[in-house]
Amino acid sequence: MPKFMKVATTDELEDQQAKLVEVEGQKIALFRVGEAFYALSDTCTHRGGPLSEGTVEGAEVTCPWHGARFDIKSGAVLGPPAGREVRSYSVRVAGADVEIEV
Repeated sequence: MPKFMKVATTDELEDQQAKLVEVEGQKIALFRVGEAFYALSDTCTHRGGPLSEGTVEGAEVTCPWHGARFDIKSGAVLGPPAGREVRSYSVRVAGADVEIEV
């Protein structure tokens, strides 16, 4: 059964910043865009690059290995060479806690 787990606090990330978090053995890239938080699988679907180390511009992240671009909000592919989306996770903020549903 899915549950929300605390992975960070709101003051740990600045706007346009990403952070790698691990939840129950899963590597997840946590992003802040303005006041909102989003989470994607940290593994690029092209060759496995770490999206948490990618460049964040607006609501897009660019994989640092080969330049594939993804929508931070949905995980959709925005640019090659990736051919399929990355998994997106539900995120909620409870007070100062950022929680991801796993």
